[in-house]
Amino acid sequence: MNTFEIRTYGRTELAQLYCPNLCPESAYRKLKHWIELYPGLCDDLAAVGTSSHSRTYTSAQVSLIAAALGEP
Repeated sequence: MNTFEIRTYGRTELAQLYCPNLCPESAYRKLKHWIELYPGLCDDLAAVGTSSHSRTYTSAQVSLIAAALGEP
């Protein structure tokens, strides 16, 4: 069994952990949608430095996402 590690992930890399059966682009869109739906998560991510141009999630951002959505 694989254990999820809190570390820096590429945004598509993390998305594919959450949605392994989707193509990379679809997985990213799905993860982005879930993040937008979760109350306060966008604001929390913005507070630690996320922007729409970021290609990676830092370990702090990954921690927030995993806390909100659960580990992949």
